[in-house]
Amino acid sequence: MQIAYLAYKRLDHSIKDKVDGLLKLNPDYPNWISSAPDQASRAVYAFVHAATWADDIKTKGDYHEDRITDATAGQNVAYDKLKHAYWHYKDLQFSPDGTSLPTSDPVDAAKQVKLIIATLPAASGASDQLRAYDLVWLLHLVGDLHQPLHAIARYTAELPHGDRGGNSELVVPASGETIALHAYWDRIFGGYSSVFGAMFDADDRTGLGSVPVPAGAETVLDPDQWAAESFELAKTYAYAAPVANGAAAVSLTREYETNARNVARSQAALAAARLARVLNETLR
Repeated sequence: MQIAYLAYKRLDHSIKDKVDGLLKLNPDYPNWISSAPDQASRAVYAFVHAATWADDIKTKGDYHEDRITDATAGQNVAYDKLKHAYWHYKDLQFSPDGTSLPTSDPVDAAKQVKLIIATLPAASGASDQLRAYDLVWLLHLVGDLHQPLHAIARYTAELPHGDRGGNSELVVPASGETIALHAYWDRIFGGYSSVFGAMFDADDRTGLGSVPVPAGAETVLDPDQWAAESFELAKTYAYAAPVANGAAAVSLTREYETNARNVARSQAALAAARLARVLNETLR
């Protein structure tokens, strides 16, 4: 939600009008604007809340589980009532100990984002319903591809079938709880039930809005490159010591948590800049 908010602030005025017009076609739009304090705030509230839609459908009773091996896995059909959980990541495979790797997934986040970016322009000929559907997915997936553990699957002798992007390893951060490594990194990127809370935190003096984006980095708009960058960060930081090669819980060090927080903030700020750049270029 913070990524979406910071991206919205970078959008051209005409693009803001276009994205709001598309978001109004989503059946959840009335819910997205329900907490807006006034009519002028409705557009930004909808945009920020829409970034969670791809996760929200996981708990919707009329959306159904599907598999990456289904014939419909890579389809781009408006509101097909499928959860497409495998669209949220691109598992670039990695083994630190020579464990054999399986074949790559036929569908992944980067492939879908490419398809979405090609569909979003009005000149694509796609229906507005499909473009609205693709927009809410894009608002979510750009952030996902910048979360390092959404771009890697690690295979080891202890976990020969893969760790599912850190979901099979357990860690104990300074808070004292035991959680999956993937969940730990997801949480660093933030989680909100309140649009206002996300916006407030992003605008705080030391919030995400204060994090600089390296010069020229926002012009890199290839989703495969985003995934490749996240993959390298995962190898360097997400799997750094004390994280081991197996599933046993390990206590994280202060150094690990400091590095993780810095990487997460940098990646989130970069995701916001790139999301804005994609929308400004594809919807102009």
